[in-house]
Amino acid sequence: MSSAAAPADRTALVTGASRGIGRAIALELAATGAEVVVNYASSAEAAAEVVAAIEAAGGRAWSHRANVADEAEVEGMVKAVLERSGAIDVLVNNAGITRDGLLMRMKTADWQSVIDLNLTGVFLCTRAVSRSMLKARSGRIINITSVVALMGNPGQANYSAAKAGVIGLTRSNAAEFAGRGVTVNAVAPGFIESDMTAGLDKEPILAAIPLGRMGLPDEVAGAVRFLATDPAASYITGQVLQVDGGMVMR
Repeated sequence: MSSAAAPADRTALVTGASRGIGRAIALELAATGAEVVVNYASSAEAAAEVVAAIEAAGGRAWSHRANVADEAEVEGMVKAVLERSGAIDVLVNNAGITRDGLLMRMKTADWQSVIDLNLTGVFLCTRAVSRSMLKARSGRIINITSVVALMGNPGQANYSAAKAGVIGLTRSNAAEFAGRGVTVNAVAPGFIESDMTAGLDKEPILAAIPLGRMGLPDEVAGAVRFLATDPAASYITGQVLQVDGGMVMR
């Protein structure tokens, strides 16, 4: 992919970018020349490390703390980015949590916290950036969902429901924003090597993956980079790109 086609001289806001997939996405977009805003909720030290890594490679980045499930904090973050950078050209809604448990034993608080962050957070961030993107008649919104949104997963009713909601939100927003040149797509990772999957029993997982291995955060980041790239992905909207080693084939 040539650098001319990459999102150089643009500003990308990546939520939940202090670790795992979000960190990989931030580094990948920075490598294309984009200025990256590293959003984090609690780990200022980890976010600072991501910024330092980007700057050490010659890129541009800064961090901003905000809980994406909090409307006021989201509005404040977007305002701060617009004031400092002038625009938000790419939004990657990546922040997410898990609170796993069988449905009959799941606490209402565990259901609600996952819905609030993983789904409502995407709504709040998208709504907040949509005003400037629609006015500019340009923008790329990329939502990180999951293959469990497509297949379900025992013990993850809250996570599966939230991530399925992200797909519906992606397609609805894509239809709403298309007339103003703003695309909205989703990336659905399968089982990726990260903190979220560190404690899982790998044997049955690998048996269900045709490629026979877990994915890497960089492989998800590559899909995000593609969807953020002009003109390569400028005619793609409302789509879900699976990065799952063939685990869920449709």
